[in-house]
Amino acid sequence: NFSRVTEFILLGLSDTRELQVLFFTVFLLAYTMVLLGNLLIIVTVRTDPKLSSPMYFLLCNLSFIDICCTSVTAPRMLVDLLSQRKAIVFESCIAQLFFLHFVGSSEMFLLTVMAYDRYTAICKPLHYTTIMSRWACWVLVCSCWAGGFLHSITQTLLTIQLPFCGPNTVDNYFCDVQPIIRLACTDIYTIEWLMASNSGLISLGCFLVLVTSYVLILVSIRGHLTQGHWKVLSTCGSHVMVVTLFFVPCIFIYLRPFCTFPFDKYVCIIYTIFSPVMNPLIYTLRNKEVKESMWRL
Repeated sequence: NFSRVTEFILLGLSDTRELQVLFFTVFLLAYTMVLLGNLLIIVTVRTDPKLSSPMYFLLCNLSFIDICCTSVTAPRMLVDLLSQRKAIVFESCIAQLFFLHFVGSSEMFLLTVMAYDRYTAICKPLHYTTIMSRWACWVLVCSCWAGGFLHSITQTLLTIQLPFCGPNTVDNYFCDVQPIIRLACTDIYTIEWLMASNSGLISLGCFLVLVTSYVLILVSIRGHLTQGHWKVLSTCGSHVMVVTLFFVPCIFIYLRPFCTFPFDKYVCIIYTIFSPVMNPLIYTLRNKEVKESMWRL
C-alpha cells in the first residue's frame, strides 16, 4: 500500500547482445540438464525397490528441490536475455523473492538432514533403521519445508513493508532481498542487520553443522575402515562437494550487510544454476547403485 514503484528493471548479466546470446545458450543447456537429470533421479528412486533406503529418499527430495530452485530464476532469466526491456512487476518480483528463499532455505535444511543421515549410518549402524525410519524421514523432510517457509515469509514481510518510490533499477538477473531493499526510500540499517542475521546465520549455521558432522564421522571411524565404511565415505565425499558448491556462495552473499560487489550476481549463478546441475552428476557418477538402476530403467 505504501509502494509507488509498480515495476523493477533487471539489468541482467550483460547489456552486450553477443554475450546475452551466449549466456542464453549456456543457461538453456544448464536448465535442461537440471530438469532432465533431477527428474531421472526422481523416477529412478521411485521405481526401483532397491533404492528404498533413507539416503535415496532424501536424495529424491533434494532433486525435487533443485528443480524448484532453478525454476524460480532460470525461465525468467532466459526470457530477459532475449528481451530489450527487462521489466518485472512489483508483485512478481516479491513472489520470486519469496519462492527463491523458500526452496533455497529448505535445501539448506535438507542438506543438513542428509549429513545427519550419513552420520547415523556410519557412527550408529545398529540403530540406523530405527533412528532413520520412514516416519522419521517424513518428519525431517516436512520440517525442512516448514523451516524454509518461516524463513522466507520473514524475509518477504520485511521487504514488502518498505516504501519504494524510486529508483527501480536492480543490478541482478532476479529479485533478491539485498538489491531490492537498497531501493527503499527509508533508512534500512536495522532491516539489513535483520536480513543478515536471518539468511546469513542460517547459511553459516547449517554449514557449521555439516562440517561438524563430517568431522565426527572421520573421528569415529579412524583406524578401522571397512569396505562398508569406504562406500559410505564415498557418498559423504559427494555430499561435501554439493555442500561446498551451495553453501559457500550463499554465505558470501547473505552474510554481508551494507556491502555489495558488482560481481555478486555472477556468484549467485553458482547456487541458482550450477549447483543444481552438478547434483545429479555428483550423486549418479559416484554412486554405483544409482547408475545400475538408471541403466535398468
